[in-house]
Amino acid sequence: MKIGRVIGNIVATRKDERLVGHKLLILRTLVPDDSGKLLSPKGHEGTVVAVDLVGAGVGEVVIFCSGSTARASVGSAPAPIDAAVIGIVDTVDVYDRKAP
Repeated sequence: MKIGRVIGNIVATRKDERLVGHKLLILRTLVPDDSGKLLSPKGHEGTVVAVDLVGAGVGEVVIFCSGSTARASVGSAPAPIDAAVIGIVDTVDVYDRKAP
């Protein structure tokens, strides 16, 4: 699982029939720094299109999975899905590993 922020929506009137009825979101991957602040990587390598399974909206921090786990989370029929939003984050606590 990974953490990301929803930065947009995608509307596709023509798409694979197995995706009909699913909302598509644009996510920006986030990584916590030592202070617990969530930062996004530079450039476009941290941008992902994901199927929304939980009703997330733009600006929300979410948990998402990718690969075969994402495909399995959408349903029994195999679908062309590489990422799926599976949770909306309420809080993130990162503890300093250097502390005794």
